[in-house]
Amino acid sequence: MATPLSADRFVAALRAEGVTVVEHDGWRTHNRNGHGAWGPVTGVMIHHTVSAGTENTVALCYDGYAGLPGPLCHGVIAKDGSVHLVASGRANHAGGGDPSVLQAVITETYGDRPPTPREHQGSPGAVDGNARFYGFECINLGNGSDPWPPAQLDAIERVSAALCRAHGWGARSVIGHSEWSDWKNDPRGFGMPGMRERVQKRLGSAPAAKPTAPKPAAPRYQPFPGTAFFKTTPSSPVVTAMGRRLMAEGCGRYRTGPSPRWSEADRQSYAAWQRKLGFSGTDADGWPGPASWNALKVPYVR
Repeated sequence: MATPLSADRFVAALRAEGVTVVEHDGWRTHNRNGHGAWGPVTGVMIHHTVSAGTENTVALCYDGYAGLPGPLCHGVIAKDGSVHLVASGRANHAGGGDPSVLQAVITETYGDRPPTPREHQGSPGAVDGNARFYGFECINLGNGSDPWPPAQLDAIERVSAALCRAHGWGARSVIGHSEWSDWKNDPRGFGMPGMRERVQKRLGSAPAAKPTAPKPAAPRYQPFPGTAFFKTTPSSPVVTAMGRRLMAEGCGRYRTGPSPRWSEADRQSYAAWQRKLGFSGTDADGWPGPASWNALKVPYVR
C-alpha cells in the first residue's frame, strides 16, 4: 500500500516511461475526494469503455453521466496510444469488489492462482475499489471483436509499469475490472495475465513462478536511496553517477564536473532536472524524489 502520487509526480512518472500524455483542463484538481477516501493505493485497474471515438469518450470519462458522476477514471487510453488525463484523486471507476482480490494485490500473490471474485458493488462483503486503485479506461467497444491496436496495448503496458515503478510494485499489482468484480467482463479482447507479463518484463525482471521464488537480480538502474541520503552530504559514487546523468540531460550546473561529494551544484543541477520534468515549487527544490530519480535512470554502481 502506498500514498497516492501528486498530480505532478503522476504525470512525471508516465512521461518517464515514454507515455504520450495529453493533459485536459482541470484534471489536476478534478476528483471525487469529497465523497470517499483516496488511498492508500494498492494497484492499477484496467477497463474498456464500450464506446468509440476519442473526443466524446474523454468527455464522458471527465463528466460522467446521470447516476454516475465523473471523473470515471484517471486516464483514457486511446486507440493511437495517447493517454488523456482527466482526474487526480478519487474517481468512479472500480466500485465495490472482492476483498480476497484486494488482499492478493496488496501481497502481490495475485497471478499464481487468481481468486475468483465473488463480490460486487452493493453486495455485503464488497470493498471500495475507488479508494485503492488508479483506473484507466481504454477505448474499445468491449464486444470481443473490436481490435486492440499495438499502440494501445503498449500504452496500457507503459502506464501500468510507470505506476508500479513509482510505487515499487510488481506487475501483480495490475488487474482488470473483471478480476475485481464478479459482474464485470472488462477488458475484453486481450488477457490480463499476458499484460502482466509484459509489464513485468518492462520493469526489468521475469515474473516469479511462485510468491516464494528468489528475488530477481539487481535492477539495471540505481535504486532511489531516499531523500535523506542526499541531505547527509554524502561522498558516494552514486552522486557521481547521478551528476553524469544530469550533465547528459543538459541539466548540469557544475563548474568542473560532478564529483562524489554532494554539493550545492548537485542540488541546483537536480532542480533543473525536476523543472525539465514539469515539477514546480517545492517539488523542484533540488532534493531527489522517487519519481524524478526513476526518470533520470542513474546507472547501477553498487
